[in-house]
Amino acid sequence: MIFNSVTFFVYLAIALVLYFWLPGKWRLAMLFGASLVFYGFWRWDYVWLMLYSIVLDFSCALLIEGAKSQAKKRFWLGCSLVGNLGVLFYFKYLLLCVQTFEYVVSFAGFQLTIPHPDIILPLGISFYTFHGMSYSFDVYRGFIKAERDFLLFGTYVTFFPQLVAGPILRAREVMPYLEDRPPFQWDNLIEGGRRILNGLFLKVVIADNLAEFVDAGFAIDPTYLSAIDVWTLAFLFGFQIYFDFSGYSHIALGAARMMGIHFPENFNFPYFSTSPREFWKRWHISLSSWIRDYLYLPLCGVQVRDESVGGIEATDKKAATRALFLTWAIMGMWHGANWTFLYWGLFHATWIYLYRAILPKLQPIPKSIRFYGGWVVTLLLAMASWIPFRSETLSNAVAMHSKLINPAAYLSLGMRENTYLVAAITMLGLILVFVWHEKIRSRFEKSQLAYCLLDIAFWGTQLASVFIFLRPVKQFIYFQF
Repeated sequence: MIFNSVTFFVYLAIALVLYFWLPGKWRLAMLFGASLVFYGFWRWDYVWLMLYSIVLDFSCALLIEGAKSQAKKRFWLGCSLVGNLGVLFYFKYLLLCVQTFEYVVSFAGFQLTIPHPDIILPLGISFYTFHGMSYSFDVYRGFIKAERDFLLFGTYVTFFPQLVAGPILRAREVMPYLEDRPPFQWDNLIEGGRRILNGLFLKVVIADNLAEFVDAGFAIDPTYLSAIDVWTLAFLFGFQIYFDFSGYSHIALGAARMMGIHFPENFNFPYFSTSPREFWKRWHISLSSWIRDYLYLPLCGVQVRDESVGGIEATDKKAATRALFLTWAIMGMWHGANWTFLYWGLFHATWIYLYRAILPKLQPIPKSIRFYGGWVVTLLLAMASWIPFRSETLSNAVAMHSKLINPAAYLSLGMRENTYLVAAITMLGLILVFVWHEKIRSRFEKSQLAYCLLDIAFWGTQLASVFIFLRPVKQFIYFQF
């Protein structure tokens, strides 16, 4: 079952009625069961894998809390990590390891054929294993107490609005809502519905229509692409993945809001960041804060936080550089079993490192120049980073990046004219929306009549557009991770 389908909205409506009608444990049992059924719409046999992860982390957290020594606490934390990462490795990376080993052996001049395992990647496995591991870590660190109610913990991990692609939230941010149901409020229902409609518009009207241009462009041999073509494709995919994933997040936040549950925002106009640090405070905020607190800061020896906000922050320690590149290598491979994702991670690590190195030298430059110059450079580098993320092979990604630094490659065009036009119009539209949101909207809110009329026109246009384009054809991009 996917968010951009009529089936999901019927399912959500039934779940909402039961959620506010059923009492206490019955409500939790309904949510837990509804979340398992939601996942089972994809494949029922993999529901058991998710239940294994839930039982593992629930048990390990109790054992961590009950352990008498720090060594035993670390042992049970290790069991949770090995159990989760072992499953993640088998389903996500085993085939890549086999293929890489075959390539290395053949490169050395030997012939070796290993039967390739027939593995189907479980939907959303990276997200629900991250939920479980963060819970075990938080119990180990003393941030929270181990939960004794299996049903409550299981509902937190499987809660269907966030199950497949996040946001990746901490237990203390979700479980209190699930334990004590917020009272029904019409404001929550209306605001949640608006968020869902907004998410659908971003997904089915914008992202899915951009996908046709992206797919056609990346299917072309990079040899026949000019540098302008590569930039155009980088921007188009950057727009597609942003509207696709932020659209999913809007729907997830909206569905939870209807139940009175407030999730932290997952996106905040990332393409208007003026530095890489700011970009990762605005893009996929829950993941970047998770990586910060459970990987990067521990590697730096820095105090961690207990909230899904912020980004991957810099430190002044000597270990920061090593931690930076290791963190981004892991973060890249988390996204997929392809060396293109490792390239994507190291690309980000490199420009973050360079930014840190040159930042002190930029202080004498006037603030306005630093602001606009920082925005342009950050935007270009962010878009260029999407090339390996979308490329099918590492060689294609390298070939496309090499075009960008070749002056002679800027002298031709190799795609249909409307491809460049669509990219330009989308960028212009994004700028106008940002200016409206940050500069103009507050002025119109002072005039209730004008704002009301604009609001009706805006939501009416979105509703009509979604009605026209709604078709569950294209899956959300992040479902594959």
